[in-house]
Amino acid sequence: MIEQISHITFVVKDLDRTTELYQDLFDAEVVYDSGEKTHSLSRERFILIGGLWIAVMESREIVNRTYHHVAFKIREEDEGQYLSKIKAWKLDMKPPRPRIKGEGYSIYFYDFDNNLFELHTGTLEERLSAYKEADGE
Repeated sequence: MIEQISHITFVVKDLDRTTELYQDLFDAEVVYDSGEKTHSLSRERFILIGGLWIAVMESREIVNRTYHHVAFKIREEDEGQYLSKIKAWKLDMKPPRPRIKGEGYSIYFYDFDNNLFELHTGTLEERLSAYKEADGE
């Protein structure tokens, strides 16, 4: 039986640059740094973002951009703050997808290694309710 998400792993080219980005943008906390050791496949850091374990591993093998992403919940009133930080880091933003009323607002952006992130204001309950209303149920 699945208990919860254990961790999410991102593969990046520059561990230091990505750590700095995650710390500034997500208020991430580094809880482990392998240094030059490689207990796993490569140098890595374990970071906490909103209490979630994020493993960041360094590699030169980065794939193309996709819609695979991680979405973090934010408050509506914090949208401007996050947009400012994303622009300050000169990160590429992906246009938001079409939305129906009531499902929340999203900011999509890629980090330096084509990992897609979403900052979303809505909840699962709000989305299900919006879809139900849109379907006339």
